[in-house]
Amino acid sequence: MANNAFQGEMDSDLAALLGTASGNTESPEFNDIFNENDSAKDDAAGPGVDLTVSNFPQLSKRLEEKPHGFFNDANYYKMALSNEGDIAQRVHGILQKYLTTKDPKDRSVFRQQFISPYWEFMLSVARKVTGALPPPKKFLLRFSILHPTLINSETRDLFGKIILENDLNQPIYYLDEWLKAIGMSKINPSTTDEVRVSKGNPSSKIQQLLDKAAGKLDGSRVMLKAKDRERDSIEKILRDRFNSIFEHIPLRQYTEVSDCLTESQKLAVSEIQNLLKDLLKNDSELNTSIKDYLSSETDVQSLKDKLESEGGAVSVDLGAIDAEFDTVRQMAKMTIGRQGNHFPLVTNEYFHSGPNDIGTRENIISILAKIESIDAEVYCRVYKNKLNRIIPFVLILPTYGDFGFCWEPFDRHNRATSRGRIVVPMYPKNLYYAVLTAVADLRWQVAKEKASFYWMEEGLTGNYYQWFVAQKLKGDIKEYFIQDYILWMTKEAEGIQKLDKDVRGTFWRHMPFTREVKEKLKTRSFVYQELCQRDSNRAMSDGY
Repeated sequence: MANNAFQGEMDSDLAALLGTASGNTESPEFNDIFNENDSAKDDAAGPGVDLTVSNFPQLSKRLEEKPHGFFNDANYYKMALSNEGDIAQRVHGILQKYLTTKDPKDRSVFRQQFISPYWEFMLSVARKVTGALPPPKKFLLRFSILHPTLINSETRDLFGKIILENDLNQPIYYLDEWLKAIGMSKINPSTTDEVRVSKGNPSSKIQQLLDKAAGKLDGSRVMLKAKDRERDSIEKILRDRFNSIFEHIPLRQYTEVSDCLTESQKLAVSEIQNLLKDLLKNDSELNTSIKDYLSSETDVQSLKDKLESEGGAVSVDLGAIDAEFDTVRQMAKMTIGRQGNHFPLVTNEYFHSGPNDIGTRENIISILAKIESIDAEVYCRVYKNKLNRIIPFVLILPTYGDFGFCWEPFDRHNRATSRGRIVVPMYPKNLYYAVLTAVADLRWQVAKEKASFYWMEEGLTGNYYQWFVAQKLKGDIKEYFIQDYILWMTKEAEGIQKLDKDVRGTFWRHMPFTREVKEKLKTRSFVYQELCQRDSNRAMSDGY
């Protein structure tokens, strides 16, 4: 179903409020459009969305750093608890009882009593995250390490080697980084029902329209940059091709005359003709993108002026960090499940992970890259008939959970180019499985939102739903899909046929393997040969 929210026309509610249409406006300098400092938020869903990037960075340079030694500091525990008031004393008291009691029943009671105060204590620490947090408090949020003596020296060294900074510039966040980005308005708070604008506030309608218009502006800005970079790429190739056809070799018999064009030069001439067509097409799209951007910018500024005349920005019931922390606590429970281990601290009793099993930023990037090497379009969304690769935000939570999941498929105010949000536990039994479940959930939710009201009839979700009903299956259809996706990625990608024939056909069409995987599978079975032949038939009929 067509989505006109980002096609350049002013929203009807917005137009009615402003009492004007989006007329022509004076064009700014083109460099002003691309000035990275013209806005505090380059993207409504967070910084760094670059549609020209086609793969993850290489991880060969540095996978760990020299141990920093903070976990061997005798004052670590004292610094972690300091300046947090009565809740810190309560956490200390229950922890002492938990560690010193010898009765298993009492230990179980204290273990359960510890969980709720600990989360309150974590919230107290989280409220200070936008300032300069001491390392023990930062590691408390990031790794849930409260007392280093609860883990052995080998484990302390293991955590001490984890790279702390996001040198790879990927949208993958530890909890302290995520809360800081939320608190400093670099990332929009997660969508929840608890944080709502007061209906009695006269500015609430304007604020809602401003959020929507800002999302449209961010989407148009990203598309504008992408078109500008696309033009640069076409022009660079054109220069190379033109230069190549201007080089001539003198005739051997008559050196004052140059020889004819070579075969490669003739091919270059033909390619130049196609490149010029691409350049004209790009110019038309760039012109449309500029108009969309200018229109969106005008709408946003008008709404800001309107909001200011009404008395300023709308207040919410909770602070951004408090509200996000409540959301994070829900997320943590979901990664663990009802029957999982909800004890929040890293201890020798429960921590049994190796260097490659911990949900570090680098390990997760490696897994995300592996998934993309199998599922070609796993992080892609279609916008204006263009397939855009948009890596989702990944929030790493320090829990013993085994399940990742998708919290939001994209920002509600920018469906076109915003990042989705997935959550991954840091200490699962199988990190690859945990990330796969999150990516599968993202796959399902994006496809469902794309199909909108027709999600039971069209596309990936529609075909899967019809099979689900035909099989007379019961339960949560998304859970069935996630388990089938895991089989698709772990078994079918290796040529081991585990899925129903119809499900395999649906996945092959709507979640295609990369070319390398398809070429490998063609040699494994007639089943995959037939699917590849269908691809060829669709390509020939322009129906793919």
